[in-house]
Amino acid sequence: MSPEPSTTLHTTDSVPAHRRRAYWREALSRTFGAVDISVPEEVYSGTVRASPLGRIRGVTVEGDPMQTLRTRRLIAGSAEDNHVVVMLLSRGDARVEQDERDVHVGAGALFVYDRARPLRLTFPRPFQTKSLVLPRHVLELGESDLQRITAAPLGGESALGALLTPLLSRLVETAATYPQRTGESIARNVVDMVQTLAEDRLGRSSADTPAAARMSLLRIRAYIEQHLSDRELTPDAIARAHHISVRYLHKLFELENVTVSRWIQKRRLERCRSDLARRSAELTIAAVAHRWGFTSASHFSRVFRAAYGVSPVEWRNSAVLTATASAVPRGSDARW
Repeated sequence: MSPEPSTTLHTTDSVPAHRRRAYWREALSRTFGAVDISVPEEVYSGTVRASPLGRIRGVTVEGDPMQTLRTRRLIAGSAEDNHVVVMLLSRGDARVEQDERDVHVGAGALFVYDRARPLRLTFPRPFQTKSLVLPRHVLELGESDLQRITAAPLGGESALGALLTPLLSRLVETAATYPQRTGESIARNVVDMVQTLAEDRLGRSSADTPAAARMSLLRIRAYIEQHLSDRELTPDAIARAHHISVRYLHKLFELENVTVSRWIQKRRLERCRSDLARRSAELTIAAVAHRWGFTSASHFSRVFRAAYGVSPVEWRNSAVLTATASAVPRGSDARW
């Protein structure tokens, strides 16, 4: 399958053996900033796939053993570089050297490095990495704080680290499939998690930072998704479950330009609409409404029409008609 139009692909597969080292160095330099590389003498292979996520890029690199070196000379000779890299080592192991730190990491490790300062990355065996390349200001860390977390594994065995690793991996894998705004929004959420892990490593509370507010909102939205069918799902109940005040809960949802109650209603309506389309023969409209937390079928019908411009009955009937039409064999004389 060919890559999506927004994807940049570099691969040594079709490059003559005697040119592969130069090609591979250029591919890595275009993606991560100018580097020198050292690779074994035998035939080398590697692939770099990069896709934009707004101001952020998702990058997958697969290759044979190698070492990359970004020196002060190379940094000085390149254009001003205000980018950092959040890298997940998804396969293999590596040695990371930056800011007087020298660490060995294995598969599953997540770390940050700064392209504006010298770096050595060594991969002794075949490897795969999945990275986010982002402008320094997006990470919202000062210069001294950034130097304290580079080349140091983040997350470890923490619950947030366990959540972040597969999410970042999946985001990079599927980056080219998202509409621009969707991809950038998901990437922003992933970066928020990285920021929270960084704050933990720096040994300070991140409760009052913008990133922490967005993280709290993510957790609360996940909680709402899990409890949509609960008719007692109210702002008071949500606030109690998260040990915050109702006032702070409403403040968090101001980030979404919606009230908590409106958000709950919106998600319930979307679940109802999906059920009416997929399971129209199994459940009555009242049963669907009650299943997703609406206490009154008549109230459900009113808010459904206000949201979608049709009644639940009309929506269900149109879904049945569409399903029936798609089931008609090709060449049929039936007319709709």
